[in-house]
Amino acid sequence: MKKLILSAIVILGTMSMHANVLPVSQDTKATVAIQLEYTEVTVDAVPAPVKTALQTAYPGAKLDKAFVNDKKEYKLEISVGDQKATVYSDVNGNWLKI
Repeated sequence: MKKLILSAIVILGTMSMHANVLPVSQDTKATVAIQLEYTEVTVDAVPAPVKTALQTAYPGAKLDKAFVNDKKEYKLEISVGDQKATVYSDVNGNWLKI
């Protein structure tokens, strides 16, 4: 009989722990901010290795705008024909995935 009462207390105790969990509100929003501060530079300020990599990877691409950050990573806004794209490169012309 003691085992039956003890089992009932353990079961009820574990059930009450789950009942105290508060539900997550649907109004809760998480904001993740990734700061990649890029400063616009002239197209002429883009290093030659970056321009060479651009012409090799995207023949006929026109460099519309260029931006650089503190790590010397370049954000390049390009156009090929009527399509526009944004690509990222390091100072040596290696492509970055952001």
